[in-house]
Amino acid sequence: MWNFKIVVLVRERGRTVIELNKIATEQSNERSKNIDKTSTLEMLTIINEEDKEVPRAIARILPQIAVAVDCIAERLKRGGRLFYIGAGTSGRLGILDAAECPPTYSTDPEMVQGIIAGGYAAIFKAQEGAEDSEEMARTDLKAKKIQETDVVVGLTASGRTPYVIGGLKYALECGAATIGITCTNNAETTPWTQIQLTALVGPEVVTGSTRMKAGTAQKLILNMLSTGTMIKLGKVYGNLMIDVKASNKKLEERALRIVMKATNCDRKVAKIALEKSEGSARAAVLMILSDLNPEEAKKHLAMIKV
Repeated sequence: MWNFKIVVLVRERGRTVIELNKIATEQSNERSKNIDKTSTLEMLTIINEEDKEVPRAIARILPQIAVAVDCIAERLKRGGRLFYIGAGTSGRLGILDAAECPPTYSTDPEMVQGIIAGGYAAIFKAQEGAEDSEEMARTDLKAKKIQETDVVVGLTASGRTPYVIGGLKYALECGAATIGITCTNNAETTPWTQIQLTALVGPEVVTGSTRMKAGTAQKLILNMLSTGTMIKLGKVYGNLMIDVKASNKKLEERALRIVMKATNCDRKVAKIALEKSEGSARAAVLMILSDLNPEEAKKHLAMIKV
């Protein structure tokens, strides 16, 4: 439905102009054209109806997402790393997903990383001009010493962000796998991606506000990439967060519930096992189910690379 031609850069009075009218995420939404004249409930209903387009768009590209998950899992099993690179909202979404992996799956912080145009400051305050530099992305990725076993995921709703394009180009030069997540057809990132994930969510309620449907689509895809990969790496037991890092009271309680659920034991047994395993739900479950002591459980788990 949303089949737009590739962005064309033209010259106007000596400067480069981006033809936004040819980018899917910049189109005007007919269904929301009078949203400023509606009641609050009507306004929210319009937004809600548009949001429903997001899961439909993602459903259409599930086969491609599956390929991406398998690619990432295979690289990480070989010691590789996963990098998300983006600008603005897209960059922040990548950082959010990466930041959640260590507490959820006890991964090394180096395994999944988010990189945003403009660096740390851009996480909290817009650094919009930073997205226009391909070279800045190359510099940022060079600092990470990108290798063949790594995967670089470029996030850009419009499919034309120079920072993301520069990062993907450099990643390919290094032999890394490249994946693109966009919300427009014929994205400029396509020549530099081995796997392209294009969620065509249609025009935003507020024209060009890609933090809305496009941002939601990117967030859902990132959920699938990281969660799917961690399941493939054996970091989920049934549907339990077996490698949760019990770093606060809530997560300590979650670990306790996981051990109880996985072994069908009571709270007291689970608590003792967790204390002996130094908070590792995985080790505690193994100790209870296999009747191993902490040292034996630790030795056994060391033989399994997860």
